[in-house]
Amino acid sequence: MDDEKQFGDDFYTITDEEGNEYEIEHLDTLEMDGEIYMSFLPVDEVDDPEMVIFKVVEENGEELFATIDDDAELERVYEEFMNRLFEDDD
Repeated sequence: MDDEKQFGDDFYTITDEEGNEYEIEHLDTLEMDGEIYMSFLPVDEVDDPEMVIFKVVEENGEELFATIDDDAELERVYEEFMNRLFEDDD
């Protein structure tokens, strides 16, 4: 299998509101409380990367990544991703 094809679907380039582009690697997707969330790691942060979580929203028939502004919602989603990430360690 072609490595580029095998791994290419896990990487996304996103653009922030200021026009800066970032490459992120998809880690996991989960559905919780009727919403879909995706977790990523920034590709450029080598030393101590922090997980980035987006909510998938539909706008004009297109799926987009949205930031999570509610701290309680973000904490619940983060905890679930961490539980899933480390469930094999138990």
